Amino acid sequence: MRQTFEEMLTDIIRPEIENLGLIFWGLSSPPSGKKRVVRIYIDGEDGVHIDQCAHVSRQVGLMLEVEDVIPGAFTLEVSSPGLERRFFTPEQMVGYIGRTIKVTLVDPVADRRKLKGELVAVKGDTITMTVDEETMDIDWLSIKKARLIHEF
Repeated sequence: MRQTFEEMLTDIIRPEIENLGLIFWGLSSPPSGKKRVVRIYIDGEDGVHIDQCAHVSRQVGLMLEVEDVIPGAFTLEVSSPGLERRFFTPEQMVGYIGRTIKVTLVDPVADRRKLKGELVAVKGDTITMTVDEETMDIDWLSIKKARLIHEF
């Protein structure tokens, strides 16, 4: 199976961030226009602050320029995953069982592509959530995007 551009970047960037003592949360780099945007999300035991984001941006930016893996010009953005964090793997969701999540599916289920409800369980590549009092098992590969909904 061929590796996606984002997976290739992740393999290069993850060790660099972990060497800095931080948690690599995820990466997105949708193709758009002439200048590609690479968004890296990092976390730490007690969250991350702007100085850490700037440091990671400098380190990774230099590394990407030296490795020359991104064709043409690019913009690098580094931030924390935030309160309404996007989940990049089902393993990341385990710590959020009992919380509200929003999931966008690749293909609609019961004429719905967007689901919002309580995350009930995570087992391997399957998440279980309660949506409108109905329990649903969803395979990770059928999820286009999943994020935490922060409730005050």
